[in-house]
Amino acid sequence: MTIHLPGPDGGVRAYEPRTEPLAPVTGGPLASRTVFSAAHVVADPFADTTPDSPAAVDWDATLAFRRHLWSHGLGVAEAMDTAQRGMGLDWAGAAELIRRSSAEAKAVGGQIACGVGTDQIAGGSLAEIRAAYEEQLAVVEESGAQAILMASRALAAAASGPEDYLDLYGHLLRQAGEPVILHWLGPMFDPALDGYWGSADLDTATETFLDVIAAHPDKVDGIKVSLLDAGREVALRRRLPEGVRCYTGDDFHYPELIAGDEQGFSHALLGIFDPLAPLAAEAVRTLDTGDTAGFRGILDPTVALSRHLFRNPTRFYKTGVVFLAWLAGHQDHFTMVGGLQSARSLPHLARAYELADGLGLFPDPALAEARMRSLLTVHGGMR
Repeated sequence: MTIHLPGPDGGVRAYEPRTEPLAPVTGGPLASRTVFSAAHVVADPFADTTPDSPAAVDWDATLAFRRHLWSHGLGVAEAMDTAQRGMGLDWAGAAELIRRSSAEAKAVGGQIACGVGTDQIAGGSLAEIRAAYEEQLAVVEESGAQAILMASRALAAAASGPEDYLDLYGHLLRQAGEPVILHWLGPMFDPALDGYWGSADLDTATETFLDVIAAHPDKVDGIKVSLLDAGREVALRRRLPEGVRCYTGDDFHYPELIAGDEQGFSHALLGIFDPLAPLAAEAVRTLDTGDTAGFRGILDPTVALSRHLFRNPTRFYKTGVVFLAWLAGHQDHFTMVGGLQSARSLPHLARAYELADGLGLFPDPALAEARMRSLLTVHGGMR
């Protein structure tokens, strides 16, 4: 049946939903690339909370979604931006998420890496920021997960220049028990991170970032770059010390960056692989056979959906991610911690549904259509 979807101009367009369900394909680890999906958390819709109160998480549904990602051979990047770190999920909630997900990963044999930041403090001295990082690093390492050293809002505010970054990151890398992933999150994802690595000039910041890695290559498994600039990522990738991986965090150009070129390729740590997990896994398994054209044929058509979800303000992409998880039947509601389900408009969500349905992303298209219709009804129906 035709469904009428609202457009950004206030008009309505007719859309004919597809009827073929997504054919579930699961398998073992991926071979040619290491691929992490930054996973969202599922809120408890019946908790009596407010947007500024501690997050109420539905732990059963949250862990079930991680099992879904592992079943496709993807790793889980836990307690990252996609999980609403600093946007509804505080450090106490993130610590519990890390412990629960790491235990689940051990139980099922899944790969997991967890975010280490400083969000238990709003600001402070460099010594206080270092202590906050150390506290979180200890929680991740005690859980048995790999650590991802995330960019810190507090450090961005307190650092007086590149030397402060070199000193603090050097201390953390020397302290880390195992090689970590360094995370450079651009200001398009979090405006408070503008000027990270001691300079608003990205060329200057890149040199500091590379200096950190060069001083401790044995303690850096890889870097995650989220700057939405494919050319800059490729240039940076080519300058990494041997053995240090690049994990793309570019949700606009991921097919070409993962496919790579004659000089190398990027692995992946992506928020868009939360809703795209089945297609992402299928694409990388195709790449495992050496079929780059087949890989691009599967993944290139998903870019329009990703660019839509990550459109400005980019930090609200999480709303679309959770919305698609609801439509796909991975959770029973469209409620988010911090009330973030209100961060995107109805026309934006309608277009996300249309693009995802066109990709055949829903295991049960009829369920997705029914839930889309119910959302339209809640918003007053169609004019």
